[in-house]
Amino acid sequence: MPALEMHNVDKVFGSGRTVVEALKQIDFTAESGELIVVIGPSGSGKSTFLTIAGGLQSPSHGEVTINGRNVTQLTEKKRSQIRLQEIGFILQASNLVPFLTVDEQMELLDKVKSHNLSKEALLDVYQSLGIESLRTKYPSELSGGEQQRVAIAKALYGDPSILLADEPTASLDSERAFDVMKMLQDLSQKRNKTTLVVTHDTRLLEYCDKVYAITDGDMHLQQQRAEES
Repeated sequence: MPALEMHNVDKVFGSGRTVVEALKQIDFTAESGELIVVIGPSGSGKSTFLTIAGGLQSPSHGEVTINGRNVTQLTEKKRSQIRLQEIGFILQASNLVPFLTVDEQMELLDKVKSHNLSKEALLDVYQSLGIESLRTKYPSELSGGEQQRVAIAKALYGDPSILLADEPTASLDSERAFDVMKMLQDLSQKRNKTTLVVTHDTRLLEYCDKVYAITDGDMHLQQQRAEES
């Protein structure tokens, strides 16, 4: 069973002369263990695609299925529960709570969700991201790149089955960006996660199983690993 499916999904904003087709009849499937990158210029529909994939907004038409459940037919309360249990979001803005330390950001998640990573596994994530020395720091004490790495750790701590990342390496230098992508690749393969990254950074493509290109709301498969062909 695919982890994520979209069937004939489109998204329209506005009406009449101001109508904008952000997505046009998208058919998309992501399996467990896959790392998929969606590339495209600003305004192409990448972020709209990601938010619909994660149940943050509904399509104008079509169906979105997450681990076998059609989320387009659910109430917002039920969609929010699926997001909490199944999906980890890595957004361009770090969305950290300003008055909580790095460790406290993770402890907050413990209050609303069970089945998170063990403390030992969290320490491994900290070390992989190079933030183990920042555990007692507040967001205001961190650089933009450090905040982004903490946000990645927070998304991983929930142990989601699906990771959705919007420009996750935008504030990172090349070395850190490659480290993050290698970690996401390892997570996808070794822990059977589905990871979906939207980006305009073509440096990241070597780490993924499939590459989709999106332009003006139209999306198509651009390339995939040779062994999957």
